[in-house]
Amino acid sequence: KKPEVSGVMAKADIKPKSIHDAKKWSADVENLYRFQQAGYRDEVEYKQVKQVDTVERWPETGFIKKLQRRDNTFNYFDKQRECKDKEVHKVKVYVY
Repeated sequence: KKPEVSGVMAKADIKPKSIHDAKKWSADVENLYRFQQAGYRDEVEYKQVKQVDTVERWPETGFIKKLQRRDNTFNYFDKQRECKDKEVHKVKVYVY
């Protein structure tokens, strides 16, 4: 049985209530960085646009492994951290 949350997210066009810039690096910021590199706000928007329930992640780190861009090409990411300290402030954190 699939979790109900993902089905609801895919159907409803969920919009963030607020937005702020990331202050320091974390695993969440790393994954947001990867979604934003691929042209999406975050996992919620990716799942809505691509109509998928799961995102491929590295089992060791939990970081995003592969994302399909809007033009249907793919972004592949390393197991290790890719978002450098100087890039952290560019990452947008969306609050729902």
